[in-house]
Amino acid sequence: MVGAILTQSAAWSNVNKAITNLKAADALSPEAIRRLPLSELAPIIRPCGYFNAKAVKLKAMVDWFGSYGDNINNLYTADTDSLRRELLAIHGIGQETADSILLYAIGKPIFVIDAYTRRIASRLGLSPEKGSYDTYQRLFAANLAADTALFNEYHALLVKLAKDACRKKPLCRRCCLNDICCYNNGGSS
Repeated sequence: MVGAILTQSAAWSNVNKAITNLKAADALSPEAIRRLPLSELAPIIRPCGYFNAKAVKLKAMVDWFGSYGDNINNLYTADTDSLRRELLAIHGIGQETADSILLYAIGKPIFVIDAYTRRIASRLGLSPEKGSYDTYQRLFAANLAADTALFNEYHALLVKLAKDACRKKPLCRRCCLNDICCYNNGGSS
């Protein structure tokens, strides 16, 4: 859950540095994050950028988590839609972050829509007419079985493809999908 917040507008390598700092400061627990003043928490997570804002978001998230006794097991049996609404009500948690927490931390079958997913779907000519987060999510939900492991693997493969080949400036020759890609075949997505 901490990683989902720290990765907002940050490279995962920098998030790892911030998490390493939290571990070194013995501050990677809800109690420790609650106990630390913002003025001490923010410098610890500095490597992930926007550290002052993210410190506030972390505090808001652990306050919410406290209502579940700081026990992840208490989240497993909770209804996905209810949890999602609760997460979205927390300061600084939007749809992508909420869904990342639901999928990766809690193991709920919900597909995470990120910039990589949007870019690849667009280049393949699969973008929904309305490109909102919800319409992308419905696209994946309608075409994949609602399975946590599948969603996790599928999303991880999209991230890998986007980093290896389907970059902002694409390397189409490296792409395993170039023969079905609208962009590679003269499209403009």
